Amino acid sequence: MILEAIKKEIENHAVELVDIRRKLHSEPELSWEEYKTTEYVFNYLTELGIQCRKTEPTGVIGELIGGKPGKTVALRADMDALSVEELTPDLPYRSKEQGKMHACGHDAHTAMLLIAAKALVSVKEQLAGTVRFLFQPAEEVATGAREMVKQGAMAGVDNVFGMHIWSQSPTGKVSCTAGPSFASADIFNIRFTGRGGHGAMPQACIDASVMASAFVMNAQSIVSRTIDPKHPAVVTVGKMTVGTRFNVIAENALIEGTVRCFDPEVRNHIEKQLEVYARNTAELYGGKAELEYIRGTQAVINEAESSQLAQAVAAEAFGKGVLYAEEPTMGGEDFSFFLDEAPGCFALVGAGNPEKDTEWAHHHGRFNVDEDALSTGAELYAQYAYAYLNKNQSN
Repeated sequence: MILEAIKKEIENHAVELVDIRRKLHSEPELSWEEYKTTEYVFNYLTELGIQCRKTEPTGVIGELIGGKPGKTVALRADMDALSVEELTPDLPYRSKEQGKMHACGHDAHTAMLLIAAKALVSVKEQLAGTVRFLFQPAEEVATGAREMVKQGAMAGVDNVFGMHIWSQSPTGKVSCTAGPSFASADIFNIRFTGRGGHGAMPQACIDASVMASAFVMNAQSIVSRTIDPKHPAVVTVGKMTVGTRFNVIAENALIEGTVRCFDPEVRNHIEKQLEVYARNTAELYGGKAELEYIRGTQAVINEAESSQLAQAVAAEAFGKGVLYAEEPTMGGEDFSFFLDEAPGCFALVGAGNPEKDTEWAHHHGRFNVDEDALSTGAELYAQYAYAYLNKNQSN
């Protein structure tokens, strides 16, 4: 199922793989600002002889046509960094940009896919079909994948594969279980409007802070009392902005939060219930409420056959002992928009190593990657593409 020539090629470029990752780590760019990264990826692929084009405003699509006819498989890596200050001052390749860092591993994803592309070019004549490389911007704001799809990233694609470095698992471990993997991730904003006034005269006012506070407490019963416990869901209020001064009763309050779940019907239900709870709470106190519900990522649901292929490839490439089953996470991943267009799956590659201090949570200022995991990810990308194409080659 796997090709030894790919493994050797990845091994031969292990040093370059680390160098690329470190370069990208030191030069982070935020969502929709990945201009230098886009240019670097475009030039790298072009030098490999891969046909590629830039998407707008950032992002790259490359295409490698194999030596035999067949289907098209897409491999995706995201490129954007986060507005997080790096907190490891002695890191030799630490971010050069204050307040920005690759705190989620997208630098590793990009580096791994570039070396995977190099390995696949070296076995081009043995590929039964086409490999499309998707270097995606703006994953962290959940808009990049959808925009790439609009710009033709998935046209003609038969299968799509992606992965994420995972600091919560030991280095080199691989999980790609069928079914739910990442939750849908939505944002809600609720504005409560009352009537402000002097803090010493509450009888003449309608206190927006009371409305907002009551809503925060009551909204948790949406999950605990209106949803089947067999369907996991999370409603989190992360921010409340209310009031202007210690002795002024607030006229306005703004609540911001997120909704996470795996089931589309549960998602629809929560949206409706948020509106009902907000409106009824406001009416109880004589005020008004307005809900804005923003749909972010879809749930990532791994297709069974694709997941089985990824597991078989990983087991053959690295040994059966690398496989484990990660529990579904309520985190969001806009890879889901690619899965709306074609079957596929999304793997997790462990990069947590206490000896190298790489077990910090994603999005933490001390997040880092055990670079021994990079070769695992690069090879998994390339071997999956080879296995899928040659398993489905045309007669």
